[in-house]
Amino acid sequence: MSTTTAYLGARIFTGEDWVEGMALLTGGGKIHGFVNPENLSPDAARVDASDTLIVPGFIDLQVNGGGGVMLNDEQSVEGIRTICAAHARFGTTALLPTLITDTPEITEAALRAGIEAKEANIPGFLGLHLEGPHLSLARKGAHDPKLIRPMEARDLARLLDAASHFQVLMTTVAPENATAEQVGALAEAGLLVSLGHTDSGYDTVGRYAAAGARAVTHLFNAMSQLGNREPGVVGAALNDGRLSAGLIADGFHVHPASMRAALSAKRGPGRVFLVTDAMSIIGTELTRFTLNGRTIYRENGKLTLEDGTLAGADIDMLASIRFLNERLGLPIEEALRMASVYPADAARVSDRKGSLKAGMDADFVQLTPGLDMVATFIGGVRV
Repeated sequence: MSTTTAYLGARIFTGEDWVEGMALLTGGGKIHGFVNPENLSPDAARVDASDTLIVPGFIDLQVNGGGGVMLNDEQSVEGIRTICAAHARFGTTALLPTLITDTPEITEAALRAGIEAKEANIPGFLGLHLEGPHLSLARKGAHDPKLIRPMEARDLARLLDAASHFQVLMTTVAPENATAEQVGALAEAGLLVSLGHTDSGYDTVGRYAAAGARAVTHLFNAMSQLGNREPGVVGAALNDGRLSAGLIADGFHVHPASMRAALSAKRGPGRVFLVTDAMSIIGTELTRFTLNGRTIYRENGKLTLEDGTLAGADIDMLASIRFLNERLGLPIEEALRMASVYPADAARVSDRKGSLKAGMDADFVQLTPGLDMVATFIGGVRV
């Protein structure tokens, strides 16, 4: 039985540049590299990928749900499996199921489910993102204000205990309800600390970046804005190279002009990367669902509470890439990097995910030249 598979005839984007006329060689769940088809071993299995594009698998660091499941409602291995499978249909090969602000009991249940999902090797499961509950009431967005609270010693201990069990454990906090010392302890333990749902000023964000925060959650949304005398969280996210920032590219959360300005202004090495902030309706025909007992309505590509407050997004990662390419005119290579290379860098997994190079995980997406889905592969297995 062959241990290697060769994908022939595709135009391949590695995450840096295009490879033409070569076969992509995989085996054992890894990328083996590229080879001239004439030099292929006769033992290699051959897959005809003619007239398609092969690109790095998409990485989504903020996914509240999919396939009819919200992590807030179902903290289980099967719930996580359903969410991952729903997003794999749209090219996402690694994601962080995200728990929106909830009770300590639900948070603990989500952490246990995440540990079990890792042990079960759920395809596409990268870790967890806990968005809250230590946020700002002033910038709560769709989060239930009754559940928002300061980070206490037991909350910190819970996160520190969980850190070693995950490839990636991300948490969104606001300086209003988490101290710089707490952020420092979390960062030292290996958590990816993101600042979000906060009305903090520019200098405060800088102090928290110095303490170890490395990201900003859904840039422009639920945060202080860029002003002439107070740059706010937006200004800090764009000006501070230590910080990466997630961006929801659905046309509702952020105006295309603001997206262009942010992408032009961002100082490195931190980058702006795509997130979907997707809810349970992805991959379904559902028109409404509940979150913390409140109904969220789906209409014309937008999700809102009854009062019109945006409540997550009704978009997948491939549609986000298309939006950047078609509406912003962003080169397809850069749009693809924002869905693969940059989130891998932000999550500190770029040694194995986010690009197609020898030794990396064989996570890739096959697309038509018009950016329609053909297939998704996780660890070299078509899912």
